[in-house]
Amino acid sequence: MPPSGPHGRPSSRSPLLRLLILVTLLTLAVALWYLLRHGLDGRPDVAWTPPEAACDLQAGPCRAALGEGRALSLSIPVEGPIRALTPLPLRVRLDGVPAEAATVTFVGRDMDMGLHRFPLTAGGDGTFRGQGQVALCTEARMPWRAEVVVDTPDGRLGSWFDFEVRRHTP
Repeated sequence: MPPSGPHGRPSSRSPLLRLLILVTLLTLAVALWYLLRHGLDGRPDVAWTPPEAACDLQAGPCRAALGEGRALSLSIPVEGPIRALTPLPLRVRLDGVPAEAATVTFVGRDMDMGLHRFPLTAGGDGTFRGQGQVALCTEARMPWRAEVVVDTPDGRLGSWFDFEVRRHTP
């Protein structure tokens, strides 16, 4: 027989105990969200450096000084404008810093467009090459960001370069 309260009714948990259980569950949910958000984003511990100046990737390479005489540049050498769903040659050049790996990630600046990460292959003398592509968007103009991350003996270094893709109209 269940224990009875002072009025002969079965006792229930006190309101304070219910509140403590709820607060504990909410705290655990927030902690789990934080761990998943920061543990799975694929970019832990990157020392970000802004680009040197406004640059147009469609016009030529863009550069970021990483300090201490180190720099990285990104180029997407294509004929004409950068187009969605078109294979894009990617080239990262490093000056003054050895690196084991380089990755370019395309991120929609105004709209979540998913994860578009492209690891590059080392080509010697501080150059990494690969291929990537920008996703298709329903907008006529889509602002994108190319995030470049390099793995160095001193940690992960990165910079970003903004560009815009216009939808091709036949």
